Amino acid sequence: MSGHAGDPTTVHAAGVVLWRRSPYDGAIEIALIHRPRYDDWSLPKGKVKRGEETAAAALRETREETGLECVLGAPLPVTRYLVEGRPKEVRYWAAEAGAGSFEVNHEVDRMVWLPPTAALHRLTHDRDRPVVDAALRTLAD
Repeated sequence: MSGHAGDPTTVHAAGVVLWRRSPYDGAIEIALIHRPRYDDWSLPKGKVKRGEETAAAALRETREETGLECVLGAPLPVTRYLVEGRPKEVRYWAAEAGAGSFEVNHEVDRMVWLPPTAALHRLTHDRDRPVVDAALRTLAD
C-alpha cells in the first residue's frame, strides 16, 4: 500500500494552534489541552469524520475540546506519525480564539493559556513544536 491521500489505512485528523491576545498585556498566548487518557499536553485536534471537510473538523474538534469558537487563519505544516502501526496525518491551522469558555469534558480535563515559550516547553510531543513555531511565524508577519 502506498501512503497517498486516498489510502484508507491513513487516519486523517485536523487541529489548530489556538491563540489569543492576553487580556493583561496584549501578548500572544497559546492554548494547550490536557488529555487524561494519554496524560499529555497537546493541541486541540481530532479525527475527521467521513464526508467532513478537514477545516470543518478542525473547528468542530476545537469546540468539543476547548468550548471555544475560533476563526481559522493560515494553514500550518501537516504532521505525520504512526499510531498503533497505522499512519496518522494531522492538518493544522492557526486559529484565533472566539466566544465560549472551557468546561471539563470526556476528553479534556484542563486547558491553559501560556506565552509561546512556556507552551513550547509544556507540549508533551516533539512533533507539535514545529506546528506552534509555524503558527507564531504567521502571527508575527
